[in-house]
Amino acid sequence: MTADLDAIFKAYDIRGVYPDQIDESVATGVGNAFVGFTGSARVLVGCDARPSSLPLVAAFIEGATLAGADVVNLGLASTDLMYFASGHLDAPAAMFTASHNPAEYNGIKLCRAGAAPVGVETGLAQIKAAVAAGLLERAEESGQVEQRDLLPAFVAHVRSFIDLNALRPLTVVADTANGIGGLVVPAAFDGLPFDLTMLFAELDGTFPNHPADPIQPENLKDLQRVVLDLDADVGLAFDGDADRVFLVDDRAMPLSGSLTTAMVASSILRRVPLDVPAADRTVVHNVICSKAVPEIVRELNGTPIRTRVGHSFIKQVMAETGAIFGGEHSGHYYFRDNYRADSGLIAALVVLEELSRADTPLSELRIPFERYAASGEINRRVDDPAAVVDEVAAKFSGADQDRLDGLTVDLGDWWFNLRPSNTEPLLRLNLEAADAAACDAHTAEILDLVGGA
Repeated sequence: MTADLDAIFKAYDIRGVYPDQIDESVATGVGNAFVGFTGSARVLVGCDARPSSLPLVAAFIEGATLAGADVVNLGLASTDLMYFASGHLDAPAAMFTASHNPAEYNGIKLCRAGAAPVGVETGLAQIKAAVAAGLLERAEESGQVEQRDLLPAFVAHVRSFIDLNALRPLTVVADTANGIGGLVVPAAFDGLPFDLTMLFAELDGTFPNHPADPIQPENLKDLQRVVLDLDADVGLAFDGDADRVFLVDDRAMPLSGSLTTAMVASSILRRVPLDVPAADRTVVHNVICSKAVPEIVRELNGTPIRTRVGHSFIKQVMAETGAIFGGEHSGHYYFRDNYRADSGLIAALVVLEELSRADTPLSELRIPFERYAASGEINRRVDDPAAVVDEVAAKFSGADQDRLDGLTVDLGDWWFNLRPSNTEPLLRLNLEAADAAACDAHTAEILDLVGGA
């Protein structure tokens, strides 16, 4: 094993440049080790449309079957389809994708049966150690491989989260950026009363039109232009593996992940009776979500719970509390009835149902949920992130602060979170204030304290 495993094994997944960092030998080792880690007689595997995905999947299957497991090959799939398959078939699964990263990257997202997350603290470190050892487990009898198409079952599952009869004709534009959304989005929308226009629907893992990274504003420009050209009701921007979605309204103005979280939470909570167990009215959100999220949850007689940033933390807290929904500012939306996994498609359809029921444009529907001005995430490179965080904390020693994830300081009419990167000497700042002027002023104040570049 010549690959630098420290470089490609991340906190939540495996990811690197193909073939320099991640190649067929890594994929074979992971497939073999994954069977040993899960102890399962059957594993699932799917992939996005990157050119390197098919050879990596073939190598993974070789390693898994060598260890004696049968493999269900889902073929081309979105990450949320893979999570659905893991829950639906109650089997561990692997998804080959590098999500929003450029075409030269690929990676592996892993989960245990029931879509339970596998991160560095929940098995990824053990799998890494087994791959590093370079010894492949060889069963007396190799496993068998089965091809299976779960797209129709996945579409039915996604649609089960909404009332199809409540939908009204809407003009929808979806930009899937040549990612796997080009497969799953048309299938999910087929037969619904929407006039759907697809942008860059052709599956092309070289991403020839723009990066499949909708959190970056420049990657929304094509979608915004077409929404205005068509006088559309809403635009949907999916990332490369289609588990995340960002929305733009009828005026082509983006909705933040926090705003979408608040809207989906509101939709869910308004349908839940007040006399149900507390878990059915519990919503999880991470530390960088807008204050509007917990405010709205409380206003609807729900219970908000803050978590660290990252899907494994959200899913863990959802499992511990039984929470019905969870959201992240980064555009991930988690549903208890989706095996606590995230799905951009489900979130998009929930918002479209809300839009159908409201009979008002999204630019108006969003207003009650958008209560503060936010800085967006700002990265600063510093020599000693931990020391800088301590220095900033000392400057605000009299304020309400916690260290749930980095440093969060709440000063009443404004707050900020300063988090070190897991992999680089970076600090990530997110700040929110009552209005844009205050947000700009306080952002400059904190960046001056942070320093760096």
